[in-house]
This record gives sequence, C-alpha cells and structure tokens, in this order.
Amino acid sequence: MAGIPHSQLAPLPIDLPFRLVSKTIGSGAYACIKKGAPKTEATPIFAVKFINKDYALRYGRIKQKQLQMEVTLHKWIGEHSNIIQFYDSGEDSSWMWIAMELAEGGDLFDKVEADAGLTEDIAHAYFTQLVNAVGYMHSKGVGHRDIKPENILLDLDGNLKLADFGMATLFEYKGVRKAAKTLCGSPPYVAPEVLTLGSHEKSKGVGYDADRADIWSCGIVLFVLLAGNTPWSKPEEGRDPEYSEYIKTNGRPDDELWQALPAEVLSLLRAMLKPDPTTRFSLGDVRRHPWFTRKSKHIDSKGRIVDPIRTATTMFESLRVSFDAVPNSQDLMDLDERARPSTLPSTQPDAPVEDMLFDLERPSKLAISSTQPLYHSHVGLGNLPSTQEAASLMLDLPSMSQFSARPEVPLSKTQMARRFGDILPAQRLTKFYSLWKLSLLVPNILEALMKEGVPTRAAPLPKSNDTQFTVKVQTLDSRGCSLSGRIAIDVFASDGRDSVFEVSFVKASGDPLEWRRFFKKVSIHCRNAFPASAAFDAIHSALTSDPAEQKDAVRQGQGIYAFKLKNTGGQEQAWHLDLKETGTVGLGEAPSGKKADVVLSLSDENFAKLVAGKANAQQLFMSGKLKVKGNVMKATKMQPILAKAQSKAKL
Repeated sequence: MAGIPHSQLAPLPIDLPFRLVSKTIGSGAYACIKKGAPKTEATPIFAVKFINKDYALRYGRIKQKQLQMEVTLHKWIGEHSNIIQFYDSGEDSSWMWIAMELAEGGDLFDKVEADAGLTEDIAHAYFTQLVNAVGYMHSKGVGHRDIKPENILLDLDGNLKLADFGMATLFEYKGVRKAAKTLCGSPPYVAPEVLTLGSHEKSKGVGYDADRADIWSCGIVLFVLLAGNTPWSKPEEGRDPEYSEYIKTNGRPDDELWQALPAEVLSLLRAMLKPDPTTRFSLGDVRRHPWFTRKSKHIDSKGRIVDPIRTATTMFESLRVSFDAVPNSQDLMDLDERARPSTLPSTQPDAPVEDMLFDLERPSKLAISSTQPLYHSHVGLGNLPSTQEAASLMLDLPSMSQFSARPEVPLSKTQMARRFGDILPAQRLTKFYSLWKLSLLVPNILEALMKEGVPTRAAPLPKSNDTQFTVKVQTLDSRGCSLSGRIAIDVFASDGRDSVFEVSFVKASGDPLEWRRFFKKVSIHCRNAFPASAAFDAIHSALTSDPAEQKDAVRQGQGIYAFKLKNTGGQEQAWHLDLKETGTVGLGEAPSGKKADVVLSLSDENFAKLVAGKANAQQLFMSGKLKVKGNVMKATKMQPILAKAQSKAKL
C-alpha cells in the first residue's frame, strides 16, 4: 500500500496558541510530535502531537469521533505523576493537536540493554510505577490497550511516564462495564483474547475486558524489563512456538529467558499471563504479591525515584556493545515482505511512515547547525572542534562508554550530575563515531544493512566534499513488527584534513529495545570504522592473526604507539608498538628516525589495573593519571591495546 506523498499533506495549523520550537521529534503513520513553548516565554517546553485526520482515516481507519475520544480520555486521566499530563487541544479542518507534558528523560527502554534487561531492583521500581499509572487509569474506568515499551517514557529524574492514549477506551462508567470490541495493540504485548476477537465473534457481541488485557500487557513489560526480550512474538497457540511451549508446560517452559528470571517473580508473571482472563490476576492481586510488596531500593513511599543518580548510573553501566558477538545474517530483519507474519493492525500502520519522516529532527551535536537534506550535503566546517579537541570531548560522551569492556560513567559526569538525565540523557545512545571518510564509511554501513537483510533504497554515494549522509530504515524487527527510522551521518569534528563523523541511529517508530538490538548488530559489522576500536582491533588482529590478515589490520590502525611506564622509584621503562605499511608488526625499541604517533604515560600500578580491568582508561585520562600526547584519537580507549601489547612484550 503506497503512502500519500508528504507534499500533499495540508500545512500544520498556523493559529496555534503557542509557538513550535523544534522539528519533528517523533512520528508515525498519521501523527507527528514537535516541541512547543508559550508565545512570549522561553519555558515551559512541552510536546505537541499533530494528528492528520485524512491519514488517520485512510491508514488507521480512525474516525473523528475516535480522535476526540483520545483527547477526552487523556484529559480525564492525565493528572497522575506517572502519566503524561494533558495540557490543551485544538483542531482545524485537517489536523487535530494535543499539547502535553514533554518526557524530558526520553524512552525508558532506550536505557534497557537488549537481551539483558535491568537489575531486579530497578525493574521492580519501574514495574511499580507502571502499575501505579495503570491502576489510576482503571480507577477512572479507562483501559490503555496499547501498553508497550514505545509508550513508556521518563521525566528528567527518571520517573516513569505512561503515554499515548490513542487506543484508550472507557470500559466502565457509573458502575456499568462495557466489553471492548476493537482489535488493537502490538502483537508481542497484546493479550490472547484480543487476538481471538474476529468478525464472527463481534457479530455476536462478544468482546474482552480492557482492564484484564492491560494486566497481560503489564506482565509482558515486566518480563522485558527483567530479560531484555519478549517471551514470544504473539500469544497464538499452535502458531507461535514459544507461546505454544508456554501453554504446554503450564507456564514453565524450558527456555533460557525464563530460566534466567529471578525465582520470586515467576509466580507473579504466570498469574498475570494466564490465558483465561477470568482467572488472570487483577491489579489488586498484583499489588498483594510478595515480589511486588518487597521493599524497594529505588523508589520512596510516594512512588518516586529516590536516588536518580544512583539509578541512572546502574542502568548506564549495563549498556554494552560487545565486539566479540558476531551477528548472524538475517537473524534480526526480514527482507521479504511477503514472508512477514500475520499480525493485527498496528496503532501506527506501516505504509506512509517514510513520508512523515522527512523533517525528523536530527540529534543535537556540538557547535553544529545545519539543514536536513534527504541524503547528503556539504556544510561549513568553521565552527567545528578539531579532531584533537574531539578526542577529549568523546571521552565525556555517554555513547562512547558502551563500547568498553566494562562501561563506566565518565568521571566528569558523576562529579557534575544532579539529575537522572545528567547521567542517562534523553538522546538515544544508539550512535558511534568514525575517522573514516564518507566514501568508505557509507558503503560499510550499507553492506552491514545488507548482511542483516535490511532493504535500502538506491541513492548516489557521497562525494569527496560531502559531510552529511542519511540512510532511511524501514523493516521488520525480530518479532515481525514494523521498525523504522534513519541512520544520520554528520561531521562531528574536523581539522581541515581529517574529520570525525557521528553516526546516529534515529528511531521513528517501533520497539525501542528492538531498535537498540538493530543498532548493536549493525555496529558490530562496522566495528573496523570506529575510532575507539580501530586501533585496538587492528593491533589485536596484527598480533594474533595470520599474515594474510595483517595488511587489513594495518589499514585501520597503522602507526607507532609509545608506552612509558614509571615505577614507584621513579624509573621509567619505554617500549613501542609499530604497525607498518608492509603489514608487519614491530615491538620493542622505537623505530629508527621515526616519531611516535601517540605517547601514553602512566604508572606501573595503573598499567596493571588497566590490564586487569580494575581501572578505566577514560577515568585515568580525565584525572590526569594517564597522559596522552600526539594523535589522541588513537588513544580514546587503550585498555584492549595495553592488554594485548603487554602479553606480547612480556612486561
């Protein structure tokens, strides 16, 4: 189904009672979200959701009455601390808009590691806040019906905010209950009774209880908080093998995801995920369960995050991209649209998504202001930091730490942090940096996408003077659900000859956890392009691989590395590592007549700590215990180099 060209969309309303202060920060098939502010004041900044009525009717089969219901219900329930607050609404002939609280902490699940999850204590805290939000909605007779990671956000202090009430329904009013009869939700999170709702049943007046369906979805979210993955693609017995196994074993599948869960939470999950909604736990039952009533280490008696810095730090240090993992081709994405699994209609249909993305706001960068071309362009480099300055800046970027063997919050962050967002920013950590030229970097990324089965449109490759490039992504995730966004490549730093590029994976729609999984797989394919990994990957290959592979290693990290180690008596020992153009490696004395590209000076004691993994190179650098001279871009993360080189040199 082809989407309507964006040029045919009516312009946004011009007589708004506020001003728009951003481009699109989120979008779907028939809606986009921008930032707004009062006309005469700088604050507060809030979110404005614009819904195109024509798109909503064509692609979502959502009528004007249903759009008005979203406004009415959000206004009715939008006064809880764990629910995005409703501010105002309006419409013209083409658009409806809703002004609401801006979740300045971003998506919760952007900060959850795929296939790993959160610690049990933090998962408990966020599950408690989710239950509080859903419980408040249900007390007002409102069911959400689309509880999933995409709709779970955070404020600046890391408190959960439930969002998006486009599928909400009033299931009880003045003591009278009404069954829901609309097929909606996301397959991995939807309750089985919703999937069995067909036209035949609807003709007989059979429906489902929206509140009981929400409890199922909350159970799936709890599973994902703990495991970093959903237990199945959709709850259809006989069609989904994982769900069929769950039913066959009475909720005790022999599956590694289930086996890794804390024993105390299993009985709660089984009770929330009972296929029969009449025997499924109510929210009251959930609140009485021993795992739920356990004393929380992260929330206070009012249900607020008690120590945002500690919570954010713990979450930050669990985010890691391992270069040891080699992704399997076609494991994540499905290239053939004809083979996609049968799913229920999504609240954000697939067809026109790409048309709504064209003005998606790019991630903010230091000292960079530019327009947003569709594919590539050339921008001035005068205001950019140099590559030498960029090295120090990059040591302080949260997105860099995730590629370390042991991710740690940069020391400068912990010293200055006052709020959750100071440690874990709203901006996604799905980005990396590269020293490669665009002419090498872009084909490398396109090849990685091809290996993962992600279709890309044919487009002219970048020219030698281009400094931006964008790759659109629209595919299916590992559970068969729509995933879309873009890979935005921009120059981050330049000294006129060499440049550092920022490669940002910007999600537009889909599961945040699946988007991170996608980012990790593509990043691993592109690992040779990383400035933080190019040198140590090259040395690792050069020291351990056969000669045929050494030339490729040298291409990435050739140069002379000098290490100066000082013992407690003040004596200094120096040795050099030389990656040569010929593909050979020299280790020991400095090459005659040549100057080292980078010199690293530190004590024997700190060197030993680095090799043992008991110290972080970034922290030593920031505290002055590791001194770097020369091309510091080659020394942003030296621990793997030190470990390999130490072993070879027998220091």
